[in-house]
Amino acid sequence: MVITFLRTVILYVLIIAGIRLLGKRQIGELEPSELVLALLIADLAAVPMQDLGIPLLAGIVPILTLLCLTTILSILNLRSPSFRALLCGRPSIVIQNGKIDQHELRRNRLTLDELTEELRLQGITDLESVKYAVLETNGQLSVLLRASEQPVTPKTLGRSVEEPGLPLPIVRDGVVLTENLKIRGLSDQWLREVLAQRSLTCPEQVFLLTVDELGHIYCAPKEDTP
Repeated sequence: MVITFLRTVILYVLIIAGIRLLGKRQIGELEPSELVLALLIADLAAVPMQDLGIPLLAGIVPILTLLCLTTILSILNLRSPSFRALLCGRPSIVIQNGKIDQHELRRNRLTLDELTEELRLQGITDLESVKYAVLETNGQLSVLLRASEQPVTPKTLGRSVEEPGLPLPIVRDGVVLTENLKIRGLSDQWLREVLAQRSLTCPEQVFLLTVDELGHIYCAPKEDTP
């Protein structure tokens, strides 16, 4: 039992370390080669975990080989656009000027229902409002609306606005993050005053409190649990 536990821990740590070495992009977006890698690693790791008769190296060596191969392919992808197109394919324009390209839909095996579903997920129901819709190599649909349909921004109105910056958590789940408090140049006295203004007596009553660079405060008290 102990040996099984140790083998599982070793393989698990190895897989996590390998995926982290591949970069953050692979965690959220899988290209075809990356999906194959994930499936193969899962299969290679499962067998040594369950069968003690198989040497641990029989799982570790193939996994390391796959990770090295994927790293090499990633480097080639960065340096050679033609190799990337061969390995991952090219983006496909499925809508142009409000018109659906039926040939591209068939080539990518994308149905009308799937296309309209993706558009609805982005809040788009009128195809005429779409300037371009591009099916990316990872399967996601990128949509560019016509200029007349795009949201109005302060820049288009010729106005300047202050940048609020990144809100920093000051209190998270009842715990004061002292380092963030110092980064914002704030004090414990300031925190007590902010809590008092919201009828709170201590940080333990706060679920989340953040402050941005302009001093805007967001405060969510903890909800009473039954």
